[in-house]
Amino acid sequence: MRQLSTFSIVACDLNEPAWGVAVSSKFPAVGAVVPWAKADAGAIATQAFANPAYGPDGLALLAEGRSAQETLDALLRADEERDARQVGVVDSKGRSASFTGEKCSPWAGSLTGPGYAIQGNLLAGAEVIRAMEDAFLHTEGDLPSRLYAALRAGEKAGGDKRGKQSAAMYVAKPRGGYGGFTDRWIDYRVDDALHPVSKLGKLLELHRLYFERSPESEQIRPDKRTLKALQKIMRSLGYYLPAINGIYDDATRAALEAFLGNENFEERADFEIGAIDAPVLHYLLEKFS
Repeated sequence: MRQLSTFSIVACDLNEPAWGVAVSSKFPAVGAVVPWAKADAGAIATQAFANPAYGPDGLALLAEGRSAQETLDALLRADEERDARQVGVVDSKGRSASFTGEKCSPWAGSLTGPGYAIQGNLLAGAEVIRAMEDAFLHTEGDLPSRLYAALRAGEKAGGDKRGKQSAAMYVAKPRGGYGGFTDRWIDYRVDDALHPVSKLGKLLELHRLYFERSPESEQIRPDKRTLKALQKIMRSLGYYLPAINGIYDDATRAALEAFLGNENFEERADFEIGAIDAPVLHYLLEKFS
């Protein structure tokens, strides 16, 4: 069994509310093993000589109302190979706990605080988790933004001393999944890449682009020049046939509805007045121009 030489952060935002894990490793598909989270219960990272059963078993204990420390103690007590494990836990109330077994490869250790547990093994040094803690505590934004900032900081501080290969983020919040049917808000993995953390950041940007909504104040009603650019794009793609005139008429509206629908942005436009969320408009103009 290969060791998951890993640095991770388990954290929550009780105001959202949301619970999640961000992780990176010189190991393929780290997201398939380490991160576990359940809304209103908590989150867990299981690594080093990881025991993946800690994920579902630990979440079940957290869902019963056990604290992070109680959950961690129960998992370790039942595992004869606990000295080779590394685990981080945050519970439904933001309490945290972390464990680093004596057999984890150096450098190995952890930091915990209200709402977060940061841990790593086979790292460049203790500065990795200290940088992650500082970034998490001093980054503004939602939980995914803060988790990613911590992961980036850990990588810049040296990360896994063997190198880079994979990264992942899993965040759960009530009704946070597609259509509100599940709690799986963020679930992105980079299984094998030269720069996995950077690639994970690109996936998070795409998530915001496709699944978030801009406030009405950030919608743009394209001017004549921009409408001409959109009409040219839509003509090149076969959506629009009339003259390029920069006018938002019925033909332009029909073409725009079809175009944005095929690009999965139909919920980020007001076709009645011809307004488009600013990030989507900029993305489309850059991608297709």
